Order: sequence, then structure tokens, then C-alpha cells
Amino acid sequence: MRGMLFIGVLTVLPWQANAAPDTTRQQELTRFVRQECGFCHGIHLTGGLGSPLTAAALRDKPAESIAAAIRFGIPGTAMPGWAPFLDEVDTRWIVEKLQQGFPKQ
Repeated sequence: MRGMLFIGVLTVLPWQANAAPDTTRQQELTRFVRQECGFCHGIHLTGGLGSPLTAAALRDKPAESIAAAIRFGIPGTAMPGWAPFLDEVDTRWIVEKLQQGFPKQ
């Protein structure tokens, strides 16, 4: 375990890079990012109502913080928490792909 991120008193999110969703789930997650995230962050994830989710925009952001924002939302903003739909493995995969430059297709 590289570290732990504390989100208030809500949860602790371990960051372990030893699991990945299967191919079918990766396809579902790609659609999820394009549709759900793209709705606010722009179809190309370059920004809109929400900030850009490009590799360049996320370069200096800790993966654990990005994952926490995805799973638990950002209070006081339009960013919802997606924990009911994404587990930690799903979230970690999405963060890794966003940091690498999410696939264009």
C-alpha cells in the first residue's frame, strides 16, 4: 500500500495497483467516462461546466485525490460522488487512464 487518503471522517481509500477491471468492464467504464463525465467535463474531457480531465490538467494532482473526487464528489460543487456505481478498482482504472490521456475512441 503506497499511502492512504483521509476524506474527512467518511472513509480511507487505499491505493493499490494490483487489480484491473476485465476487458468487458473496461469497455463499460470507457462509455461511462465518455457519457457521464463528458456531460460536465466536455465530450473530449477538455472542460465545460467541470474542469478539464486531460493528462496535462491532471499532471500535478495526486491519483488518490482524483479517485476520492470521483468516488465521493466535491462538496459545494456540481461534482457528484460515483461510489454507488464505481468500486475502487474501477475508479483506480479510470484515474490511471485519465492521467495517461483517456483513449480517444
